[in-house]
Amino acid sequence: MSFADFDLDPRLERALAKSGYTKPTTIQRAVLEAALEERDILASAPTGTGKTAAYLLPALQHLLDFPRRESGHARVLILTPTRELALQVKEYGAKLLAGTGLAIGAIVGGKDYQLDADLLKVNLDILVATPGRLIMYLEDEKFDPRQVEVMVIDEADRMLDMGFMPVVDRIAAETRWRKQTMLFSATLEGSGLDNFVRELLDDPVHCDAKPPRSERKKITQYYYRADDLDHKFKLLKRLLDDPECTRAVIFTKTRDKATELHAKLFAAKIRTSVLQGAMVQGKRDDALERFREGRVQVLVATDVAARGIDVIGITHVINFDLPRTSDVYLHRIGRTARAGAKGTAINLVEAHDMPMLDRIQRYLEDPIKPRVIESLRPRSKAPTFSKPKKKDAKGKKKDSKGKKKSAAAGKAKDSSKNNEVKKQRHRDRKNIGKRRTPSDKSE
Repeated sequence: MSFADFDLDPRLERALAKSGYTKPTTIQRAVLEAALEERDILASAPTGTGKTAAYLLPALQHLLDFPRRESGHARVLILTPTRELALQVKEYGAKLLAGTGLAIGAIVGGKDYQLDADLLKVNLDILVATPGRLIMYLEDEKFDPRQVEVMVIDEADRMLDMGFMPVVDRIAAETRWRKQTMLFSATLEGSGLDNFVRELLDDPVHCDAKPPRSERKKITQYYYRADDLDHKFKLLKRLLDDPECTRAVIFTKTRDKATELHAKLFAAKIRTSVLQGAMVQGKRDDALERFREGRVQVLVATDVAARGIDVIGITHVINFDLPRTSDVYLHRIGRTARAGAKGTAINLVEAHDMPMLDRIQRYLEDPIKPRVIESLRPRSKAPTFSKPKKKDAKGKKKDSKGKKKSAAAGKAKDSSKNNEVKKQRHRDRKNIGKRRTPSDKSE
């Protein structure tokens, strides 16, 4: 299947071809078929699967099919959880818009209020925004929500984690005249997200974008065991010396750790930028631009960057700290192996990280291979992992030998449990069979 099969506007097809895209990804195929019919969309789409084009293409096709008669505010509204992702979507959207005469803009926190207010005064077809900044302009009546026809909520699970859902609820209520809503999330689990989906979407089409095994295999994953923080840093320096590691993103759990690691790498004369949430927007933009242009080899980042970096040529993702959840791990490693390229994901783990690494392996249903640098071999003993359970063609789990668990075996196990004698306390057992002699109160 190619993009030509969807009968897109020739200008969109030319823009895709110019960017080197001819065949749609799994999520793009699933979403385009339903979204072009203006159905509401509920999509499970991890980063790196092509979800941005999946919602931009049908939105742009709608704008081209039904051109506006006079200038005004945005007809397509895209909400993202982070500034970096908003700017990335705007940049990608501008490439698809080439030659269409449509305009796209972005408003994000950390920038001058009046500059964005001026942007909203001009004709705009698509607006990409972070919820916190957009609600300010809604309250000041500088943005007309009644003109929104299509609303997209990107990375809804991240919105929920960051506490944006009440604000998104208000924006959704203000744009209640819209014709279509598309919601994208890495995971569709959780009661908070369930409630939000029920209120927001009208009979949505469910689109699952779990990438095929062939796509996941483009990222080679390893882990190195470290005895302590000092040992971990020595491993990191050795890995960055690898000639194949030409552009790397290093993830840490906290802002303080990111700043500290950046300082240590800088002292070791490794060209490095740092990106974390407490930085002002100008410095965040500068750090990302230096990394994108190749002026620095390494970008140290917190998870604020896991959802917003789209830099061509990232060869390595290194988890200096493992993330707190398995789906965040997928987002992190999705920074590499983009646009058909291959990449490497490396995890540096101490003893306390092993349970999390085990959970990630079970989530991936694939083992992450251990590696050792001989001169930096760990002194501690290697742990044993539970093997990820494989599934047969019907999706049923198999045991460690690859055999399906039989229903008879399961029933036999249940019956044996039912036949077990319950443990009795001594005081209950000693009076079995004895009748109590009633006392005669008349005596």
